[in-house]
Amino acid sequence: MSDFQEYFEPHHKLIRDSVRRFVEREIAPFVDEWEEAEGFPRELYLKAGAAGILGIGYPEALGGSHEGDVFAKVAASEELMRCGSGGLVAGLGSLDIGLPPIVKWAQPSVRERVVSQVLSGEKIMALAITESSGGSDVANLQTRAVRDGDCYRVNGSKTFITSGIRADYYTVAVRTGEPGFAGISLLLIEKGTQGFTVGRQLKKMGWWASDTAELFFEDCRVPVANLIGAENMGFACIMGNFQNERLALALMANMTSQMALEQSLEWARQREAFGKPIGKFQVLKHRLAEMATQLEVSREFTYRQAAKMAAGKSVIKEISMAKNVATDTADRITYDAVQILGGAGYMRESLVERLYRDNRILSIGGGTREVMNEIIAKQMGL
Repeated sequence: MSDFQEYFEPHHKLIRDSVRRFVEREIAPFVDEWEEAEGFPRELYLKAGAAGILGIGYPEALGGSHEGDVFAKVAASEELMRCGSGGLVAGLGSLDIGLPPIVKWAQPSVRERVVSQVLSGEKIMALAITESSGGSDVANLQTRAVRDGDCYRVNGSKTFITSGIRADYYTVAVRTGEPGFAGISLLLIEKGTQGFTVGRQLKKMGWWASDTAELFFEDCRVPVANLIGAENMGFACIMGNFQNERLALALMANMTSQMALEQSLEWARQREAFGKPIGKFQVLKHRLAEMATQLEVSREFTYRQAAKMAAGKSVIKEISMAKNVATDTADRITYDAVQILGGAGYMRESLVERLYRDNRILSIGGGTREVMNEIIAKQMGL
């Protein structure tokens, strides 16, 4: 398959090599154990912070590196996915959906206090938008924040929050105004704030190594200084943040496909049936060829959108398309990989079994496939 080097500079290879070594040293030997334990040590955040991985894409003044370098983030993200656990990558990377609004729109005192702690791995960041009543219908969220002097009183709940159990800081979407998208704001809410409680750890089909939780707010008093951006302007902040999240999910899907294809090719070359390797049978050769073709197309399209984002172009429609293409491709390739491995692919010790389970969330998170199609249609004037 292509190496897509036209998208990467020499320093991206250095980043890729560095993250690969980190994965080989700090994650790969333990990932199966952490999957079964449904969590990984908090210490891994500190190690990733010290290695400079968490800071990629963030301002140097706040402890980051390679600010605005989209393909630095691409290279690091792909190598992290090589650990084979989407849940671990999602948990370790929850800062990438919770922190950008802080970096861009929080008051300087909040930004300077919070961002460096998160990039070092000392503190953990989560994004809290989804509610049980709304799902992908962000404009209809019900958690309400009412101004009360120098504080907001917050009441409501959130669910399906990645890193919800262990996070220290939460970027929380609340309703400060009228119904609809124009009445939404973002608040930074810290663990330990009176009236804020973290619920049970939720059991999931996949992403076992990431903690996922419910959050509850009961007359939770949050300083007005913790408002992120202007009041009632949170929806625009959320939508801007979603573009990077959808790119990240497309990259995860493509790497899931890549690993599933590699496992399938290895099996096809080694496994014998009826006196020859199963990869010599035409039906399997053609299936593998189709898998490789689908992945090649998906990755090229995803990279093109990343390149446009790096150039400062708006890709609202295209990144939604890329997410759908990538997750559809991963749906097919992980399904085929389990089928090719047969009984072995159904066993928990098989990587493709985990890839198959972990993959299922990718067309749901960050806006469902159906929501992506609504966005695409709207951008087409429909």
